[in-house]
Amino acid sequence: LQLFTHQDFFLYSSQVYTFNYSVNLKFALLKMQLRSTVSAKATSAKASRPVAVATSGVKTVAAKNVRRVQRLAPVEAVKNDFNTKVFNKELVKFADTEEYIIRGGRDKFPLLKKAFAGIKKVGVIGWGSQAPAQAQNMQDSLKEAGMDVKVCIGLRPDSPSVKEAIACGFTKENGTLGDVFDVISSSDLVMLLIADGAQAKLYPRVLASMKPGATLGLSHGFLLGVMKNDGVDFRKDINVVLVAPKGMGPSVRNMYVQGKKVNGSGINCSFAVHQDATGTASDVAIGWALAVGAPFAFPTTLESEYKSDIYGERCILLGAVHGMVESLYRRYTKQGMSVEDAFRNTVECITGPLTKIISKTGMKSVYESLNAADKEIFKQAYSAAYKPALDICWEIYQDVASGNEIKSVVQAVSRFGKFPMGKIDQTDMWKVGVDVRAKRGDKPVPINPFTAGVYVATMMATVEVLKENGHPYSEICNESIIEAVDSLNPYMHSRGVAFMVDNCSYTARLGSRKWAPRFDYIFEQQAYVAVDNKTPVDADTINYFLSHPVHDALATCATMRPAVDIALGIDSSVDGVGAGAARTEYRSVSN
Repeated sequence: LQLFTHQDFFLYSSQVYTFNYSVNLKFALLKMQLRSTVSAKATSAKASRPVAVATSGVKTVAAKNVRRVQRLAPVEAVKNDFNTKVFNKELVKFADTEEYIIRGGRDKFPLLKKAFAGIKKVGVIGWGSQAPAQAQNMQDSLKEAGMDVKVCIGLRPDSPSVKEAIACGFTKENGTLGDVFDVISSSDLVMLLIADGAQAKLYPRVLASMKPGATLGLSHGFLLGVMKNDGVDFRKDINVVLVAPKGMGPSVRNMYVQGKKVNGSGINCSFAVHQDATGTASDVAIGWALAVGAPFAFPTTLESEYKSDIYGERCILLGAVHGMVESLYRRYTKQGMSVEDAFRNTVECITGPLTKIISKTGMKSVYESLNAADKEIFKQAYSAAYKPALDICWEIYQDVASGNEIKSVVQAVSRFGKFPMGKIDQTDMWKVGVDVRAKRGDKPVPINPFTAGVYVATMMATVEVLKENGHPYSEICNESIIEAVDSLNPYMHSRGVAFMVDNCSYTARLGSRKWAPRFDYIFEQQAYVAVDNKTPVDADTINYFLSHPVHDALATCATMRPAVDIALGIDSSVDGVGAGAARTEYRSVSN
């Protein structure tokens, strides 16, 4: 039995196949035969293929005007197609590829009646980062579409979130608040938005409670990763779909409310159909995406979503930017900057001018906006930071893809009873930030070219790993660029790092805490040392950045960008906070 309690990794045909063995005697013989077969094939290939994953599949990639450099072999991107009987799908060019998308907008709400045909009750389970926003947006959209569909929140009776749900108008008296499993068993669309750790624990009972022909809706592919680790699959008599807004829950609500007067304003969503038992799953998923406010929605898969999403939030979206600004702040103060100027040249620079430029015209525009002297500083910082950041990004992606990062989250949540998440904004740097924000005037914060070089290099490293692993540009741009500048950075600009990180999911919060120190360390120990040692700028690295296809793909996304920017107040403001919106008090409880 011990043979089947661990993971065996085999390199075969340049792919790593992971076999999760469990102590299940029913499948023991089949698994033993499979293991023998793959082992034999791996052995026969041994002479011609290296066994070490870190060195296998390495090839040279030549870009225009770039000499050959070694990179891990890229996986070809797959164009995701889907069938819809209700909505108009468009084939859009992203750089050198074409992808199908669905354009959103409030003018599409009349189509929700047909997309949600047969759905009388939508159960929203949980009240974390996404649930308050999606429940309220869904309720508002269905009402505007003139539909008699009830949106009901499912919570434990003793949940501390009950009061918040009631404050948002969901009550037992009007039939929009109930016990978790009562709501699940009576709903036609079950939007399972409880914490990822809770999903890992409760999914067998959730699946058993659903009625045949209902749709299980996820906003994260995390559960698929858990179930793959467990070696089980979904019930075959239900639909399984995903709608994943590319932003934290409070931004999903904020942008939707702001966009009520601007057609199409909101947060982009990816969607996926993992299982279609009724033949209507695609339209249900697309209808859901448009109902919560997506300006455009793009197809993905559950596996692609959880890999890109869990990866992205540990990289430039949350973890990397946190570690980066901490390391830059220390560097600048050691060089003689005042603490206020150091904060302005790190956090304020990133969340201010860099975020605005990248959101509207892309990363390349940051470089092009600099004068000649500042361009040289940018190139020095970019060249020194790119490879160290790429190293950590690859490690994160492989940990997510192997299932290790998912296991880490589940284990961490189980320890919350003894070790709740600690605060991350109590150091002097973030206390300085409160004063800096209070003294903001109309004078714009200038771009620090060194900060810009490190930030853009890390964003490009995040992009490159997704590209080399076959993710489509719609997903790459949203998971590593758009979500950062249009959803997350504005929250750090508003109230600091905790307001950004801790209004996200447990999975994101844990990942940011785990990986931010790694980025902090590698920047200080490798990138800044290289700069201080006057290591020459790598011209190939700079040319690869300037000629990268992601710039064209991002330009396409910009044409579908919401017409408004998210509006948030600073520390003393009540804008965007409160029940059903962003939190200023953060909790972590075991499930």
